[in-house]
Amino acid sequence: MFDIEDFQKNLDSSRYKFQINRIQSENKDTDAIESTVNKCLDNLANQKKSFVIYGEPQSGKTEMMITLTAKLLDDDYKIIVVLLNDNLELLDQNITRFTKSNISPSPKKYSEVIDPEVTIGNNSWIIFCKKNSGDLQKLIDKIGKKSNKVIIDDEADYASPNSKINKDEKTKINELVEKLIGNDGSYIGVTATPARLDLNNTFDNETDHWVDFKPHTKYHGQDVFFQLNFEAKRPYNLVHLPDEGDIPSYLKTAFLNFVVSVSYLNSSSSEKNYSMLVHTSGKKDDHSKDLKNIIKYFDALYTDSNPGYKKLWNDLYNSAKNKFPGHEEKIISYALSNINRHKIILMNSESDRKNVNFSHGTTPMCPFTIVIGGNIISRGVTFENLLIMFFTRDIKHKMQQDTYIQRARMFGTRHGYLEHFELHIPKSLFNNWHQCFVFHRLAIESIRSGNGAPAWLGDRKINPVASASMDKLNLNFDSGEMSFAIFDLDSKIKNIILSSESNFHKLDKIRDYLGEDYLPGHLLSFIKDGSKEFKEQSIIIHEPSTMMNYNSGGVDYANVSRQRGLLRPAINKIDYPPDTYHHLKIFYNDENKARFFYSYAGTVKFYRNVKNKAHYD
Repeated sequence: MFDIEDFQKNLDSSRYKFQINRIQSENKDTDAIESTVNKCLDNLANQKKSFVIYGEPQSGKTEMMITLTAKLLDDDYKIIVVLLNDNLELLDQNITRFTKSNISPSPKKYSEVIDPEVTIGNNSWIIFCKKNSGDLQKLIDKIGKKSNKVIIDDEADYASPNSKINKDEKTKINELVEKLIGNDGSYIGVTATPARLDLNNTFDNETDHWVDFKPHTKYHGQDVFFQLNFEAKRPYNLVHLPDEGDIPSYLKTAFLNFVVSVSYLNSSSSEKNYSMLVHTSGKKDDHSKDLKNIIKYFDALYTDSNPGYKKLWNDLYNSAKNKFPGHEEKIISYALSNINRHKIILMNSESDRKNVNFSHGTTPMCPFTIVIGGNIISRGVTFENLLIMFFTRDIKHKMQQDTYIQRARMFGTRHGYLEHFELHIPKSLFNNWHQCFVFHRLAIESIRSGNGAPAWLGDRKINPVASASMDKLNLNFDSGEMSFAIFDLDSKIKNIILSSESNFHKLDKIRDYLGEDYLPGHLLSFIKDGSKEFKEQSIIIHEPSTMMNYNSGGVDYANVSRQRGLLRPAINKIDYPPDTYHHLKIFYNDENKARFFYSYAGTVKFYRNVKNKAHYD
């Protein structure tokens, strides 16, 4: 007699193995994904019900979430809810990627499961829901009482944290997500900017159980676009715009460069569809102006009766001659034959989605695709084959670090055309953006060191997150100290420190000898950039000292750490010259296990979550 259960037992039902094989078949590395998934499952097995996965912007987090979902389903978690920003484009983009992965069961939008005729039962479900109060409440009504749920919160630092925490109230989204998690559900936040989740104590996540998702080997991120050495040759083209001026004329230059670069690439190898992102202010009126200008430029190129036809083609020829000398004819030939194969897409909250398919902007369908927008494309949305980014923003007020890190839409896989990529941006904005990433990298290194709660950095120009989201009851900020990974102290390091060389050379030598984890290049860049005015006298590299003399204040000899700090108590005993800003010192234990400690005496503040610090202490 036929028995369906016999068939079920013999099926190879490893969804996880299927996804790993799928990704590897596309010649993609899966080491970081596998490591991340394993650490998440370890957390859940150890009853760690609320934690964060952090990684770089646009570094493959969607593939990781697909694979993590597959493993959770394999391990008999029945309901996986993927939360997304209240953004239809982001919802459609992510659910399409999940569906194309052939994961089983097929993912459903929340609206597909709330019908009374749909029975949740004991089946497996992947449900996508926007962080919208109406959508969340309907989903809670349907599955709120179900156990064994895992909530994967994509872009978790957006909307989920409680921005009313200092008013002893809860924002609606924060309250509803907490209800969705319930008493026995699990919460996994996923983001490139986790500071808000820490400083807000969102859903009581504990930073000592956060999971570091490393970028894949083909990723181009902050080390490419915000490289530490300003003097080194950039692997892409940085075009500085004036801080003030006639923006339309600079937009026209970027537009012509885009047409030229696409024409060169497509006339030199197999044809691809490329995109240009005009990422300007959040004001919709400005987007309309940008749209009118781009329409005007395209019209002038493909309408020979246009009064500006010959003039603009002449400008295009000169741009081609300047960028690719000797290839002008083939560039003009391709452009002339294909300029009518273009698409202009306005992506903002007033766009009529009935008439505009946003996916044709994120995955371009024409050789010349130009996307215009502001806040709606500032995070989460990935732009394939992005060749030029024209980025301008008003920064009269303090920069919010997490917001600007998310706006780095140029990050991602840019193999095959990185040398032709262009970032058009005002110089002061670029420099401040660069500083955001320096602060961010230092904070991430403080997490990876495993020595205490993260230290989030800010100064007069940059806040780590919006102040309303900081849990001020559990917030400590000062010019404290941070430390990095443990290493074995030897005579070579001591000799370098005690040598007569300049402090800059000493630090470079030590970093070359030890490596990035022990003395991060981001720290050295921060020190050097901040020392241009005061030079050598702004830095003190103290002679290494044993920590064995400390016997109070929460000393952990094996971990080379102390709750009350090691470096600050040492330097606070001495009056240093007023232009001394950077203090570095090695502390070691009786087994010569050592750490580098760093403290800044200037205007930079170190923001720490006292509540999370207690988990380390």
